[in-house]
Parts: sequence; structure tokens; C-alpha cells
Amino acid sequence: MTTFEFSDQLVQHEDVLKRFALKLTSNRDDAKDLLQDTFLKALTHRNQFEDSTNLRAWTHTIMKNTFINNYRKNLRHNTISESESGKDLFFLAQNKDTFNVDPESAFCEKEIIEAIDHLDNQYKVPFKMHHQGYKYKEISDILGLKIGTVKSRIFVTRKKLAESLDGYA
Repeated sequence: MTTFEFSDQLVQHEDVLKRFALKLTSNRDDAKDLLQDTFLKALTHRNQFEDSTNLRAWTHTIMKNTFINNYRKNLRHNTISESESGKDLFFLAQNKDTFNVDPESAFCEKEIIEAIDHLDNQYKVPFKMHHQGYKYKEISDILGLKIGTVKSRIFVTRKKLAESLDGYA
């Protein structure tokens, strides 16, 4: 399939993709952005599309994965979404220091953080990254480890923490 044929078929699916984007985001502007991101990714990775497969399904998958990745990124950056009676969505940075913490919780948190800090870096770093919201694949790529190694180290870290913090269960 030539680039022109690919682009032409992609444009033919625009209306269906617009509706799907609106269903995912519940906001017209966000849906337009998602559609634009989907088209950009589809055109950028056109060489990965196999001619004998379904272009509509392929672009829906790209859109769904883009939406999920953006959602996870917003969660990782501690943002919340607030909608006011049909108005546009507002993303507000949520400051962790704004919450009231009782003294007992602060004491327990301090001991948990100390227990984590006493671990070897090979266990502590992947565990902290996972706790911050990174996915196994992202941790694997950043640290240059196999994904199985990352999962294993996080599992072992949980076991070690459970043993060292036995009185908190």
C-alpha cells in the first residue's frame, strides 16, 4: 500500500475515530487532541501496519493505548480531573502537603520509609519507581534490566518489607 492509499484510508475512518475519541474522553477538545495524536502515530508508524490487516482496528488500538498512556501519565504526575457542569476539564496539580496527617500515621510512614531505605539499591530503586507509578516495562527500559528481573525484584522487596514491618499488618 502506498503512502497516499494509506492516508486516504485513514481519513475515511476519521468520523468513526472521532466518535470513539469522544466516548473515551467525554470532552470535544480532548477528543480532537486524541484523534490528532492517533493520526500522527498511525502515520509515523505506517511501516508497522500490515496490508492484510484491518486498518480500522489498528487505529482504534492506537487510540485506546494513547488514551490509556495519557491517563496513566496524568496519574503519575499527581493530577486530578474536575468537571463542572459540562465545562471543559481542568487539570489541577494536587500538592501532597495539603492533606492533614495524624502523628501516628506520620510515625508509621517514617518507619516504612526507613525500612525501604535500608534495602540494597538493586531492590529499592525498582520498588520506588513502581510505587511512583512507573510500569514494569518503563522501569525495565530505564534501568536496563529484563522485565522478569524487575518483577522479581519488586516481589522480593515486598516480601522483605513485609518481614521487616511484621508488626504493622
